Amino acid sequence: MKRKKTIELAFVFGLAFGLASCSIDIPKEEPSSFETMTLQKSDIEIPMKFSAKMKGQADVTISPQVSGQLMKICVIEGEQVHRGQTLFIIDSRTAQHEVESANANLQAANASLQAAIAQANSAKLEYESNKNLFEKKIVSSYMLESSLNNYKQAQAAISQARASVTQAQAAVSRAKVNLGFCTITSPVEGVVGEIPVRGGDQVSPMTQLTILSGNTTMDAEFSVTEGIIEGQVESGVKASDKDKYIASLPPVTFFMKNGTEYPHKGRITSLTGVVDAATGSLACKASFPNPDGHLFSGVQGTVVLPVHHEDVIVIPQNAVVRLQDKSLVYKVRPDSTATAVTVTVTNTGNGKDVIVNSGLNVGDRIVTDGANNVQEGQRVLYPPKEANK
Repeated sequence: MKRKKTIELAFVFGLAFGLASCSIDIPKEEPSSFETMTLQKSDIEIPMKFSAKMKGQADVTISPQVSGQLMKICVIEGEQVHRGQTLFIIDSRTAQHEVESANANLQAANASLQAAIAQANSAKLEYESNKNLFEKKIVSSYMLESSLNNYKQAQAAISQARASVTQAQAAVSRAKVNLGFCTITSPVEGVVGEIPVRGGDQVSPMTQLTILSGNTTMDAEFSVTEGIIEGQVESGVKASDKDKYIASLPPVTFFMKNGTEYPHKGRITSLTGVVDAATGSLACKASFPNPDGHLFSGVQGTVVLPVHHEDVIVIPQNAVVRLQDKSLVYKVRPDSTATAVTVTVTNTGNGKDVIVNSGLNVGDRIVTDGANNVQEGQRVLYPPKEANK
């Protein structure tokens, strides 16, 4: 046993001697400096993104004002139409008969009025004649009173006849309006939507013929967070100044679902004053010009509102270490060692930077590249000569 231990010791010493004689170097840890930055304040623009749905500013549901048979459809789905252009024609024969009947009644009412006027003139002459005779004591007071009553009745008949004429004129106007309703024209300039009816169908005021999208200007409807309200409070915006606040907001951009940017900028035009209790958001609209008709009602996409922040601390995203529900940044102490600092940050949306809300100050030095590999108390800065040894 003693001899065995002696052999083992001799082997260990022999191995050590062999390694020394072969000049094999054992790797040594080389010090290196991490990438760092000294914090300063700067300005940055953050794109706020909201899901939106387009709607024509003058979307109009087209329904007939009268009942009848649909004789002709003058447009096709998707057609661009102008204000006043004929869209549908309803059978107008009944309406035309009503106009003719109303005109006949008006003529009869006018004839009755003329007869009443003639009768009143005759009654007036009779009354004036009896009045002169009464003054000469040729006729009795009874005859004078009788002629006066006849004259008053004739005057009343004139008033009644004139009322009948007025009613007849109104009936003619109403009949002509109904006749005009048989030709349905476009109230706005826009694009024809789906047409669910066909020629020959019976239609009524309850029938929807189509939806006409007035698409010269489109509204992107979306919801904004309560942060918009908080921004108004922080900036001291009063309710009476809301329109000025909206007007001061920067132009917005609309992106299609496939990521294509719409070439024309829009402006936010309305912001409701009521927060939806279920979603905690407010309804908002942004208007976009649509001169080429590229936007249609129902198109979905994203509205991007650039929000400008001044005098804020901006750091790279890779400087932030996520640890469960905390965000940590390694701050460099005067002795070149790192210490973890808890921070709150806001994402800038550019995929590179974040805004520091709390935890750091101007002049602090932090680790950027390699922050995920830093440990508490580790030395992260070395003089150049020392790092190259």
